[in-house]
Amino acid sequence: MPLKSNGAERPTIEQVSPRAAIPGGDIQIRGQHFLAAPRPLVSVGSVSAPLVVGSDRYVVARVPESAGDGLLVVSNGEKESAPTPFAVGQLVADNLHPVASPAVGPDGSVYTTFSGSRGQKTPVAVYRIDPAGSVTPYLNDLMNATALAFDREGVLHISSRFDGVVYRSPSSGVMSVYCESMGVATGIAFDDKGDLFVGDRSGTIFKISEGGQGIYVFATIEPSIAAYHLAFGPGGYLYVTGPTTSSFDGVQRISSAGEVEVFFRGLGRPQGLAFDKEGNLYVAASLAGRKGIVRITSEREASLFLSGPNIVGLAFAPGGDLMVSTTGALYRVPAGIKGRPLP
Repeated sequence: MPLKSNGAERPTIEQVSPRAAIPGGDIQIRGQHFLAAPRPLVSVGSVSAPLVVGSDRYVVARVPESAGDGLLVVSNGEKESAPTPFAVGQLVADNLHPVASPAVGPDGSVYTTFSGSRGQKTPVAVYRIDPAGSVTPYLNDLMNATALAFDREGVLHISSRFDGVVYRSPSSGVMSVYCESMGVATGIAFDDKGDLFVGDRSGTIFKISEGGQGIYVFATIEPSIAAYHLAFGPGGYLYVTGPTTSSFDGVQRISSAGEVEVFFRGLGRPQGLAFDKEGNLYVAASLAGRKGIVRITSEREASLFLSGPNIVGLAFAPGGDLMVSTTGALYRVPAGIKGRPLP
């Protein structure tokens, strides 16, 4: 029998979409008996969440900045629903300016950038966040640090969209040129053979043989108005995103022979991307007008995995956490998902 108090039945949460968010992200909640008071009340981590839409069976709430443990509760003014687990991103570092995904090193440290506007020299170009959460400058003398990637030896590489160079940095403060003349160098990724792939925003994907000696045009695609983002997935395919003037962008993939095909279409402003161990693709983008991180299965079925504003990239960290970069901050989300191993 339904529990009652002064005639009101206990709210029941039946569906939550998505099941993860960073502060500012919207949650859609479906269920029953949400309305007894003038409007439903929603809390995330015991913190009141602003309501966007409220009815007896459907609620949209926004994750507050100070949300704690992530338990989601709906109250109708007389009774509360049973708490529903919900993954909330916790702020790791702010006052940043990433334009692509963070990178996770072999020891679990996370690297992210302060890229700055084109031609702007920033005091710090790359930051390192160790597993304990301590944030320290890693590289200083680099203009417009853009994308980050580790090679199979655990050495960090950084592209610069300012000078078209990819730099190599084996340790903090140490930097050398790995390859140059890459146009507007944006996304970078290593394959399992140690070759580096670089996206020139004007429409060229370069392939650089291990050691930075040979440079080849691997493929050509439509130019991007912002940047290319690259990641290797199952079957040796290189996956590429890059916003265009279209409102119906997609994810392209390139075979080892350089053949380009559309893997999925229907995203708004797709940017950083990463794969989990099972081969599912995660893309910073919007889907059907909802902003966040979209999960696309190998069967090319898409759903919103995490909601949040201004997301530019993501990476999986040891322990199942998801590192999420926005245009000004880095968050850690307890997603419980293992990422695809480094090549």
